[in-house]
Amino acid sequence: MEKITSFTVDHTVLDEGIYVSRVDGDITTYDLRTRKPNSFSFMDNSTMHTLEHMFATFVRNSKIADDVIYFGPMGCQTGFYLLIRNADNKTVLEVVKQVLRDIIAYDGEVFGYSETECGNYRTLCLDNAKNECKNYLAILESKHHSFMYT
Repeated sequence: MEKITSFTVDHTVLDEGIYVSRVDGDITTYDLRTRKPNSFSFMDNSTMHTLEHMFATFVRNSKIADDVIYFGPMGCQTGFYLLIRNADNKTVLEVVKQVLRDIIAYDGEVFGYSETECGNYRTLCLDNAKNECKNYLAILESKHHSFMYT
């Protein structure tokens, strides 16, 4: 059976950052790698879940809102996938940084924090998400991004 693209990336040399995982026609899949793979520093469920709620809401209200296809966590607990139609890497990076800043600055209830809006709303923790955003924003602001895995 043919391997999927993400299993052909050498995760032993992959660092935190933002990468283009694949391009399918006009849809680009971004790998928002918040942690180094296999470093045993994985996101806990509360952090992933809350960041998913917050990031998805902010990005779907950003200047690229009409082009957002999907945002969600990686099963390996080291980042997220962001799928964008008609993507421009520079603009996507700018929006990702702004969304992280928006989450850090946010002072309210987690978006979707109710039994009617979420299937497991009790696991949401804004402080955890804010800490993850602070760490990832520092990574994104500290280096140049080629958007390529190698």
